Amino acid sequence: MAVEGLERIVRDHPFFKGLDESFLELVCGCAQNVRFEAGAYLFREGGPADQLYLIREGRVALEIAAPGSGAVTFQTVSEGEIVGISWLFPPYRWTYDARAMERVRAIGMDATCLRTKCEADHDLGYDVMKRLVPILFQRLQATRLQVLDIYGKPAA
Repeated sequence: MAVEGLERIVRDHPFFKGLDESFLELVCGCAQNVRFEAGAYLFREGGPADQLYLIREGRVALEIAAPGSGAVTFQTVSEGEIVGISWLFPPYRWTYDARAMERVRAIGMDATCLRTKCEADHDLGYDVMKRLVPILFQRLQATRLQVLDIYGKPAA
C-alpha cells in the first residue's frame, strides 16, 4: 500500500483522529499493514509487547488464562478500536492474550519506534497518553463490571 494510503488510514482511525499533522507524519513512520486469520494470536501473555494494533476490520478477543477453565475472554474489540497497550509500560510484556475471532486487518505500530518518537517529542508523547488513558479506564471499568457479574452480590 502506498504511504499516502497508510497515512490516510492512520489519520482516519479513531485512535489517531485529529492528531496534529506533524505528529501524524512521525507515527506513520512506525506503521505497517498486518492481517491475522481467524484463530491466530496477535500476541500471547508474557511475550514482548512490541506492537500497538489499530483494528481496521474484524474482532479480537482479549483473553486471560483461568486455572482449570482455560482462556476466558474479558473483552472483545473490533473496527475502530486498538489492541495492545502494554507496549508503553515497562517491562514491555503482554499481560493477556489477543486472539483473532475472525479475519482481522489492522495497522501494526512498531512499539520501539513509537516509544522512541514519543520520548523524543514530549508533546507527541503527551497526546498519545491522553488517547490511551481513557481506553485503559474503559477496559478497567468493563472488567470490573464483568467481575461483579460473575461473582454477584456477597451473601449477607
